[in-house]
Parts: sequence; structure tokens; C-alpha cells
Amino acid sequence: MATARQVLCLCAFLSLPHARAEPIRYTVAEERESGSVVANVAEDAGLAPAQLSARRARLLSEDGRQHFRLDPGTGRLVVAERLDREELCGQSATCTLPFELLLANPVQFFRVEVAVEDINDHAPVFPEERVTLKIPETSNVGSRFPLQGAWDLDIGSNSIQAYNISAKNEYFSVDFGSQIKGKKYIELVLEKPLDREEQAEVDFNIIAMDGGSPQKSGTTQIHIFILDANDNAPIFSQELYVGQVLEDAPEGSVVLRVVATDRDAGVNGQLSYQFNQAGDQSHSAFVIDSMSGEIKLAKPLDFEAAENHELSVQATDGGGLSAICRVLVEVVDVNDNAPELVISSFSNPIAEDALPGTVVALFTIRDRDAGSNGKISCALEDQLSFSLRPAYKNYFELVTVSALDREEKARYILTVTAADAGSPPLTTTQTFTVDISDVNDNAPVFNQTSYTMYVRENNAPTMLVGAVIAADADVGPNAKVTYSLVPTHPTEQPTCSCISVNSENGDVFVLRPLDYEQVRQIEVLVSASDAGSPPLSSNVTVYISVVDENDNAPLVLYPSQDSSPASSELVPISAEAGYLITKVVAVDADSGQNSWLSYHLLRATNPGLFVVGAQSGEVRLRRSVTERDAVKQKLVILVRDNGQPPLSATAALSALLLSDFSDVRLPQSSLTTEEEEGASLTIYLIISLVFVSLLFLVSTAAFVVHKVCKRKKLKDEHVLYGGNNLQSSLADAAAAGTLPHAYCYEISLTTGSGNSEFKFLKPILPSLPPQLHATGGGTNNEQDFPSGPLTAEDMAQNNPQMLSAEQFNSLSFK
Repeated sequence: MATARQVLCLCAFLSLPHARAEPIRYTVAEERESGSVVANVAEDAGLAPAQLSARRARLLSEDGRQHFRLDPGTGRLVVAERLDREELCGQSATCTLPFELLLANPVQFFRVEVAVEDINDHAPVFPEERVTLKIPETSNVGSRFPLQGAWDLDIGSNSIQAYNISAKNEYFSVDFGSQIKGKKYIELVLEKPLDREEQAEVDFNIIAMDGGSPQKSGTTQIHIFILDANDNAPIFSQELYVGQVLEDAPEGSVVLRVVATDRDAGVNGQLSYQFNQAGDQSHSAFVIDSMSGEIKLAKPLDFEAAENHELSVQATDGGGLSAICRVLVEVVDVNDNAPELVISSFSNPIAEDALPGTVVALFTIRDRDAGSNGKISCALEDQLSFSLRPAYKNYFELVTVSALDREEKARYILTVTAADAGSPPLTTTQTFTVDISDVNDNAPVFNQTSYTMYVRENNAPTMLVGAVIAADADVGPNAKVTYSLVPTHPTEQPTCSCISVNSENGDVFVLRPLDYEQVRQIEVLVSASDAGSPPLSSNVTVYISVVDENDNAPLVLYPSQDSSPASSELVPISAEAGYLITKVVAVDADSGQNSWLSYHLLRATNPGLFVVGAQSGEVRLRRSVTERDAVKQKLVILVRDNGQPPLSATAALSALLLSDFSDVRLPQSSLTTEEEEGASLTIYLIISLVFVSLLFLVSTAAFVVHKVCKRKKLKDEHVLYGGNNLQSSLADAAAAGTLPHAYCYEISLTTGSGNSEFKFLKPILPSLPPQLHATGGGTNNEQDFPSGPLTAEDMAQNNPQMLSAEQFNSLSFK
């Protein structure tokens, strides 16, 4: 709305007659700061400053932009914003900003034109900072090469006025001018012929300068590549090349290299080499690399066939220009024949027991060269076990010099080197691989000096208890180890039949159940033999220890449980607490903890009256006897071992509480009643006794027959007399601290006597040495002591100590 209103007002003003015909013109330089005074427009319009305010003076422009403003107080025209002539008018030669000064009441306007003058505020600028040109070296002098000129936003004298070349050069100058239509141009002018071989590139700077003050300039870098022309022919570095090559040089060896140069560049400077074939066939033994000029061997040379070869080589550039040189190749004679080693005989393998001096191989050495090149020397690297020995002319023998041991070293790799006397000497090597065959010179060796194995008694048949291991340092059949059992001494019987060893792997088996109480350790001798010829063997002792198990119950020796009625002990009624009534004696055929016995009171008529020593078995009074206690006291003593699980036995005994030993009849009469009560059982006991007696007679008869038959079979066996082979369980009990012998007590009583006699008689058993006492084998079995000689069978039943394998073999296991 404001713009439309200004346009209407302007139209009205133009139609008014009060307008000044000539505009008021001012000039101002561009880039003036805002607020800069242009002129006093009130004075130039003939107005007083007071009128401007009174008549509401203001400025109006056609485009609506206010580049200037009016100071109503002073009437001055000042710059409203920074003026940039290039932005307002571009490249126009003149730049005028018209506007009107309008006054109201009465209406009057003045046309004002302000010319903006250009200042040198822009430097010339080239389109590119670096310009690259390519100019052929054949360009004529005076040739022109146009360039893009610089651009300057200023006009007039502030625009570009001249171009110069910095870093003066003799080849180019710069020409600057205007064309017909006034358009500026800039060109490079060639002042001197170019030669790329002298100077391949030209660099300089072009500077554009304006006419302002201070003067400003712009610079661009010119880089000129001079393009090559094929104006130079190739040139070899030498007219004649001489090279030497050994006659034994391999195919492809480089003989020499010819070198040619061409001052041109690019394709014109690229050279190719080839042989110039002019009827000479010498070049057939050589090839030339077309790019590098290297001459190589195409086939082996022979000095005896030709001592030198003459070649002709041509170098051609990409433009077709060429040059030729000569090449002379001299062949040098060398020691090209190495010695030859021919084997006449070779013995492999050789036995490790071969004597020193044994011939292993016979060979001859020859060399086709002559003179010093044909003289040969021969050497062996390993001189410790083998050596070379000259035989005849050029024949040599490879022989042993020391004893061989296959186990120490099974294979020898021997290298024989033959060398001639040439320069350089040529050598030939021959490798002899000598294998050492095995001889059975090593016996099997066990990994232990002895073996100890353990087996529990009552074991299962064919139980594996361990293994023996032996190794043989030999190989093949000589190292195959076989295990067997052998007698401990050559004169002894075959080894124990209850022990077996696996012949293949050395596993040791116990074939039958063992009884610790009969044998505690078995000693066998195991032999390991190889399969060599003759076979070698070694022996090792194997100890098989039988581990005890709790398989024997305690045996009560006293009081005897076979007597009927049970034995009775007499206890005076005046006895005090702690009175020793009797002592229960028991043994256990087991050993260790399994034979440790403890005694316990199982039952008693009056349990509070008696106490039993847990370790000693002594039966004592716990308290004093009173009149209320029964005359006859029955006790059952439990004897238990310390095995797992524990086994036990019982001992029954009676105790008579008497005020006087003469009253012994009283309890005897009282016992009659009890015997009458048990009379009904007597008949059954008699019948049982008769049956047992008959069975005993039949068993005795069968045993006698069996013994007679067996004595006939064993008539050749030794008879052992048993002073040292018989031991007693009573002796074991003595060693364990229990009662050493069973005693019999005799009591003499008289009726009406105030005194009684208690007399100790001698022991039932004679005072035999401990080794002559018999071993108790059951709970209630009586032992018969032999009075005659003992056989091995009798000793096996009575001797729990270690038996030899031969003794153990004669035992009968059931």
C-alpha cells in the first residue's frame, strides 16, 4: 500500500506545474560510509532549512530504494547505505541514481541525480590460477597462442591496462589489445624456436595490472609442455661391445647389454633392439631383449667348437630412425666336468656285530677333464665309525673302523665327496645309507627290581593281582618278550600251580582261593625271554602277599565248652568286690585287628553281681555277695573280634556261691532236681550220640583208606620232622598276653571239715616250646598233637607262616 501511495503521489507531482525543469546533479564516490554528506540540497534548491520541516520535505525514488536521506534540520543530503557502483550499475560507463525532493503546502518537487563515481576497489582476477599449454617443438617463430584474459570489475582507468611476463624468458612474450568490436584479447607470441631436447618445459607468470591508484594486479602461472618431434636418431654408447661368457654358463645367462639413447621423447624415444642378420649364423646361439638390449644365451656354448662369436645389433626408435653396433662374445674355457662316482658293490644292511674293517661299499671315481681339472681327491664326512680306504688306482673301499651298536644308532647316512683340482674345483657327493641289522644282544629288562602284589584271602579263582613289564632294546623277534614262571632254584620242583602269568602281557593271576591262615606270602620267579636265537632272558622275583580277612570266629579255650555239665566256679560268700572268679581265655586265628578280642557279659542270673574285663577276660565280682543272691549263678560271656563284620563266640560257665566249701553237696543235691527235670532229654541225647559215633567210625575208616592211598603216591616225597614247623594258637595267645596254658583244678572237700583244700595241679599240656603248640582250627574242635614225624601236608595245616612255592603247591584247597 505504501508503494502504491508513493507512485500516485509521484504521478500527481509530475502533473503539477511547480516542478523545476533542470535536475540538481551531485557526484559521490562509491564505497562511502553511511551518513556521509553528499551536498546541501536545501541551498541548491533555494530553500531555507526551516522550510523543509514546515513543508514536510521528503525524498522519493522510482525503485523505492532509499540510497540517500534528507536531514531536515540542516537540509543536507547524506548517504543512507554503503554504495557499490559495481552492484548498482555493473560495467556501465556511468552510474546515476535519480530521485525527487517533494515539499507539501504548497506542493513543490525538485529532481535530483547523484552520479556514483568508480574507485579502484577490485584487483584483476584470472579464471585459473595455473594454465597448462602443449606446444610442438616444430612451431614457427611468431606463432600466437591465445589465453583467457583477467577480469576486473572496475571501469575506465581502474580496469586492466597492461599484461607483463615475470621471470623473463627468451621463448615467449605477451600481446594485449582490443579487437574490432572493442573486446580485449591476450596472446602468447613465440619469439625463439623450441627444442624439447634442450628444454622440455617452460614456466613463467603473467601479471595483469589495472590503472587505478594505488595500482592492483592479478597473476596466473603458465606451464608449457614442449611436444617432441622425431628429429634425433638413436646413438649407441659404444661402436664395439666385447663380452666374455663361461662355456658352462646355463641357458638364459646374460652375456652383456648394449645401450643406445635417443634424445626424443615418447614414441620417438622408445628404442627396440634386434640382431642385424647379414649372413652370419653366430646369432643363433644368442637372443636379445628387444626392450632392454640384454644379450642372453639361447643354448649352451662349447669353447672347443668356437672361441668367440661376432654379432651385429640394430637399435630403432618409434619414428623409424636406427643405428647399428658390433658385439664380440668371447667364450672362456672352464672346469665344466665334475668327478663321477660309480658304485661297484654296496652291502646293506650290515649286522651290528660286524668286525672292524668290514667292507661296506666299493666304488671308483673318474673325471673327464684333463690336467689339474682331472686330478681327484675323495673324503668321507663321518670318520668315527666308517672310513675310506684306497683299493686300486681310483677305487676306494668304505669300511667300518669300530664296533657298531644298533640300539645306539640304527642308521648311518654317510656322504662321500669327490673333488677335482680345477679352479674353481668341482665336487660330486654320494650318499650311502647304511642300515644296521639287529643282533639279539640285549636281554629283556624289567621296569622294577622286584614286584610286590596283594590279594585278599578267599579270593575268586583266576583273579588278576598285577602285571610285570619287561622291555627289550632289540627289534623284531629279538624284542618280542614272553613271560613264564620258573623255579626259584634249578634243582627245585616246578613253581606254584596256583599262580599263573600271561605269557603275552605279563599279567599275574591267582588261580585258586588263598587262606591267610595257611599261607601269608608266596614268592615266585617270573622269567622274561625274547624270541632271539639264542634267546636271552632275565628274571624278577614277585612277592604275592595275602591280605587277611575276618573269616575266623574266636575260639574259647577256657572254660572248656565241650564238658557236660559246664564247669562251675566256687565263690565264697564272703568274697569282696573285685574278687577274681575265673578268666575266659580265647584265641582268633586271624591277624591284626581281626584277632583283637574283647569280652562282654552277655547274660547272667544276676547281671549286677559280675563284671568282665573287656581286654583280659577276667570275671570278677562287681559287688559283695549277699544272702539274697542265688547259690548257683549262670553266666554267658561273649567273645568278639575287631573285624569287619565282627565275628563272635560265647562261653558258658557257672558260679556257686558257698559260705563253706564243705557245703558243696548242697548245691549238688539241688542240681539233682534239675537233672530229673531234664531226664526226658536223655533218651534223645543217647540216640544222637550213637548216630554221631557211627558217623565218626565211617569217616575214620574212609580217612584211613584215603591216607593209605595217598602215602603210596607220595612215597617219594620228603618227610619233615616237626620241631620247627609246628606252632600253636596257644603260643599266639601267649604272645598276645592271654593265658598261656589251659589248667585243670582239683578240689578236695571233706564233710564236716571246717577247712578245704584247693590244690593246683600241673598243666594238662606239657611245657613245650611255642613252636610245638597246635593251632586251633574251630570253635569247639579238640586238637590232637602229633607225636611222630610231620609231612608237608601236616605242616601246611599247622604253620601260618610264609611257605615256599613248592610247599604251597602241595596244599589241598577245598
